[in-house]
Amino acid sequence: MASRRSPHVVVIGGGPAGATASTLISQQGYQVELFERERFPRYHIGESLIPETYWVLKRLGMLDKMKSSHFVKKHSVQFVSPSGKHSAPFYFYDNKPHECSQTWQIRRSEFDVMMLKNAEEQGVAVHEGVRVLDVLFEGSRAVGVRIVDDAGNKREFRADVVVDASGQSSMLINKFNLRVSDPQLNKGALWSYYEGAYRDQGKDEGATIVLSLSNKRGWFWYIPMQDDTVSIGVVADFDYLFHGRSNHESVYFEEMENCIAVKERIANARQASPVKATKDYTYRAKQAAGDGWVLVGDAFGFLDPLYSSGVLLALKSGELAADAIVEGLRVGDTSRSQIGSWEAGYVEGMNRMRRLVCEYYDGFSFGEFIRRFPHHRGSITDLLIGDLFKKELDPVFEDIDSMKVRQVDAALPNP
Repeated sequence: MASRRSPHVVVIGGGPAGATASTLISQQGYQVELFERERFPRYHIGESLIPETYWVLKRLGMLDKMKSSHFVKKHSVQFVSPSGKHSAPFYFYDNKPHECSQTWQIRRSEFDVMMLKNAEEQGVAVHEGVRVLDVLFEGSRAVGVRIVDDAGNKREFRADVVVDASGQSSMLINKFNLRVSDPQLNKGALWSYYEGAYRDQGKDEGATIVLSLSNKRGWFWYIPMQDDTVSIGVVADFDYLFHGRSNHESVYFEEMENCIAVKERIANARQASPVKATKDYTYRAKQAAGDGWVLVGDAFGFLDPLYSSGVLLALKSGELAADAIVEGLRVGDTSRSQIGSWEAGYVEGMNRMRRLVCEYYDGFSFGEFIRRFPHHRGSITDLLIGDLFKKELDPVFEDIDSMKVRQVDAALPNP
């Protein structure tokens, strides 16, 4: 394809969603300019990959790089009840005997650099240390961006499509007042890193562990990473964690007292970083696209991290948007209906994961459900690995509802 003075696509943000969209569009011969305001590497939370990331990573040409990396291999997820009882591990390979069932626990500062370099290797013009000041519009159509580099130089780039992958500070979600918070998942998180914390051996060394608080008010993640580091964080209702309580460090350790299993695992460990916090949790944009513009990754929405879906949703939205944009460029249609044609199916998948998250907070027991409905074990594992985008999973939720009805009926007094 002959080059031209202006790019076909401008991407705002170089995280996983932006790197994915830009790479897949560039692979089809279109010119892409990507602007990232920071200079990588930079810190970011969201360190556990689930198996369905495999298929997008394969399309990106990232698999060999991941396989040769020093990231810890992840084969399963395990749950610990409020009483400290450990579930049997959910081994991904048992449900899907394919190499995609082994994934990784990543350090995002390294993974994001790998993704951005991979985009550059595949033809994306990557600009770091460049801030997008504004998205340019003609009427309701996005037609480009105005940028400023770290030397203060300003410039405009015209493009057929603008992809906003700028994360939770999304320029377009704010410009059009599109953000809708999720009142049912109004959560926050506190986390830190430990060196020398206990980890299981062999196949279980890299398992993600989800540990409920004894008071059932929230849960801890426990993610073994490379260099003898473990990421440990607590998630709970925003008001519970942050209102009327003292500093983040003290709250974090108070919640550890509510999770003896975590305390036991760090008994011989050293805290390796200050406690960090985030208070901006589950939300979604009212729409994923308009004429000439698309939102992907956290710029479109963020879902509670209970099942480690964050990077998957970034990669998947970037992939789906890229395919819609490529088809739109091919036929000369960059309208909302074309470049946002992926939104409905993506939201359905996102909603399936959201439903499973809400069930967990409502006291859902994986063990009890599988005992009552053993034929759903594969579907539950599909949800946990991120294979979300298929209607065949919906009977799981019908039986979750039926189990709830039976529990309510059993609790009612006899007439």
